[in-house]
Amino acid sequence: MKLELKDFLLFVQVAKTGSLTRAAEQCFLSLAATSARIKAMEEEAGMPLLIREARGVRLTPPGEAFLFHARAMLQQAQQLEADLQEYGAGLRGHVRVFANTTAVTEFLPDILAAYLMELPHISVDLQERPNAVIASDIREGRADLGIIAGEVDTHSLTSLHFSTDRLVLVTPNEARWQSVASLNFAHVLHERFVGMHRDSTLQTFLSQIALQLGHTLKLRIQVSNYDAMCRMVAAGVGIAVVPESAAQRSSSLAQLRQIALSDAWAVRPRYMLVREAAPLASHVQALMQAVQRYHQR
Repeated sequence: MKLELKDFLLFVQVAKTGSLTRAAEQCFLSLAATSARIKAMEEEAGMPLLIREARGVRLTPPGEAFLFHARAMLQQAQQLEADLQEYGAGLRGHVRVFANTTAVTEFLPDILAAYLMELPHISVDLQERPNAVIASDIREGRADLGIIAGEVDTHSLTSLHFSTDRLVLVTPNEARWQSVASLNFAHVLHERFVGMHRDSTLQTFLSQIALQLGHTLKLRIQVSNYDAMCRMVAAGVGIAVVPESAAQRSSSLAQLRQIALSDAWAVRPRYMLVREAAPLASHVQALMQAVQRYHQR
């Protein structure tokens, strides 16, 4: 299809306003020119993208698909422009890192702070993503480096194991928990939980496990980091599942107890993912080495 960014921008405006007239005004085009360009897009697609009605237009199913990709193309163009501006300002490299919740909140801040101080001409785009989605993003070139925990499909990817993540249960230091050293997640699904925010990869994972066991997690509150979760648990709000590193960091809280989870999924190997056989820029390799060094201390 021979389309330009201005075509995608026009189509997005048509979809947003539901009107060729209003879209024409916002894109500084005549109504005739707008109609002609939409018709040309439909001819390129080989099918109608809009349904014309008396009070405006609405998208056909192919039009919905076209809109999805039009928005993606515009976002990619904006990212390209931003990247080029950074290079023009003196940057010599850019790394896109997609990682799960634990990586984003637990260890990447320290690693990236040192990395960016050592390499002042490099910038980093760090985004939190679900583990399975990260693999797909790396495979399709949306990110340079992925950091995941657990087993996912790594077909056509190079994966490098660098540490092991363990999930544990934290509870208030109450009498009923004091004799418990280890238990299965299914045994506590009747309890009230303190959770991470709804977009957290760990929270999504735990909710899926609970559903597989025929339950819905009873969430009393969702917060933005593991330290806040541990403080909530210590105060008696509920129980929580957190990485072992977060539980140990909060071990000074007198009212907090840590209990091992016997579920196999609670032990999660961590991997760095890159595209298989793809040449890696030196600054991407430097970041991977920094992650390895951090976990070898």
